[in-house]
Amino acid sequence: MAFVLFLVFSLFLKGALGEIICKELPVSTCSFSVASSGKRCLLETYTSTKGATEFQCKTSEVYVKIIGEMIESDACVNACGVDRKSVGMSSDSLMEPHFTAKLCSPACYKNCPNIVDLYYNLALGEGVFLPDLCKAQQNMPRRAMSQLLSSGAASGWISAAVAPISAAASSWISASVAPAPAAPGPASSESHKSVACAPTSV
Repeated sequence: MAFVLFLVFSLFLKGALGEIICKELPVSTCSFSVASSGKRCLLETYTSTKGATEFQCKTSEVYVKIIGEMIESDACVNACGVDRKSVGMSSDSLMEPHFTAKLCSPACYKNCPNIVDLYYNLALGEGVFLPDLCKAQQNMPRRAMSQLLSSGAASGWISAAVAPISAAASSWISASVAPAPAAPGPASSESHKSVACAPTSV
């Protein structure tokens, strides 16, 4: 039911806002949005002519194949523990047990495919399979952190470039869109080009 409401809300936003273009979005709704082109929106900083640090919404080169043209709901932002004011894309937040616990919680993992899909691919870029990480987080939080540390995810900001998902993994993701008792996979996979980003907070 929650997933149906999510889709209805997304369609409502689509109709209300028309075509979604990242550079036209306000800073407050930029992060975690997906443009009509299928690319993720990205919050970035720049220095104004007066020397002040300003924020702008840009179009990344990260495609979302299934989920498109949407602005993430406040319900999912809160359920997953993400920050709309975060700049760029990074796997660093996966190193925080509190964040990983919220991301892997049923409220987020089963109902917010857009955010889960993003972090699925960020984790994959570090050699970590998010469903396995979530299982470790639920059963052995310290082991989950060790898994990330051993993968190199603690090395800092990463490029949004992620190796293509294998055919087996893609099939697993598609099959897990339907409700499942165990942690389902994200609703889509993404093919990435290099977009070096460094998230901070406004």
